[in-house]
Amino acid sequence: MKKIIALLLAAAMAVSATACSSGGAASSAAGSSAAPAGDPSSAAKATYKVSMVTDTGGVNDQSFNQLSWEGLQKLKADVGADVSYTESKQEADYATNLDKAVDDQNDLIWGVGFAMGDAILNAAKANPDVRFAIVDNQYEETPSNLTAVVFRAQEPSFLVGYIAAKTTKTDKVGFVGGVKSDVIGQFEYGYKAGVAYGAKEMGKKIEVVAQYAESFVDSAKGKAIASKMFSGGCDIVFHAAGNVGTGVIEAAKEANKYAIGVDKDQAFLAPNNVLTSALKKVDKAVEEVSKEIMDGKATGGTTISLGVKEDAAGIPEEHKLMGEETYKAAVALQDQIKDGKLVPPASEDDYNTFVKNLK
Repeated sequence: MKKIIALLLAAAMAVSATACSSGGAASSAAGSSAAPAGDPSSAAKATYKVSMVTDTGGVNDQSFNQLSWEGLQKLKADVGADVSYTESKQEADYATNLDKAVDDQNDLIWGVGFAMGDAILNAAKANPDVRFAIVDNQYEETPSNLTAVVFRAQEPSFLVGYIAAKTTKTDKVGFVGGVKSDVIGQFEYGYKAGVAYGAKEMGKKIEVVAQYAESFVDSAKGKAIASKMFSGGCDIVFHAAGNVGTGVIEAAKEANKYAIGVDKDQAFLAPNNVLTSALKKVDKAVEEVSKEIMDGKATGGTTISLGVKEDAAGIPEEHKLMGEETYKAAVALQDQIKDGKLVPPASEDDYNTFVKNLK
């Protein structure tokens, strides 16, 4: 994936385009701010300071905050950079924590999650000599000291939706989202499309029940929502909800049903109940983009879009809870996505069109 990211960065710096806020196709946007002074590659890597600020999910969310921190830890192991993190307990902490990271003289500061979008943008504009990066958000106009990294989450979500369709015995499955947004919508509609694709293939109808927790931290609420779905006939529930999702997985264990994890392979949380996971390799992206910025190869003002094609998303190889035939069929679909022959929908409108055109 390192070569892919380098190519994307080079392409993004070569053109100037406008990016929308929904995180769809690969794009770039250059702002008018002057680039930060100095070449980061000239600094001794052992003294290069990189910090990240989590969203309210916290660094141990078993999801993208944790993966981002793991990426920085790998960066430290590989090149000796000085890495740190600050947790945000509430949204009001974002600006304060970013200011602290600037005051601590970090060379690069990461914000994790679309909820931090405005705070990171404001910090980048206020501190043009500091480099910033964000996971899961992009802008119509990106300052030249800010790099945005987004994932086409609809792609792995489509794959796990297909697996759910091929696995369900009740023909009823669920989706639990965190806070409703375009980003989480990619998970929901990608998943629903995968279920519809699998149902069409088998000549049956499969119902998808969806509910949002309006939180990324309330695991008890996630457990309550999923428990209701299981008692209502769902036998598989996919979550895209941070710490809320740990409650979904706990509910699956208690009901002896299946949950589908997100971002990282979450099978370790319930080996007999996590059917599969929709992977987003945030750790790899954070590590490699940080290296590119350290080496002066990424100047900011860009958006990097990653998915199956870049080996930055997919499903785990471990598949003991599903049939071999189902896994192989999912991998074949993954190859179609990689080749551009299959394009999972990222929004409700695209989903409706996708389902209408299913043959």
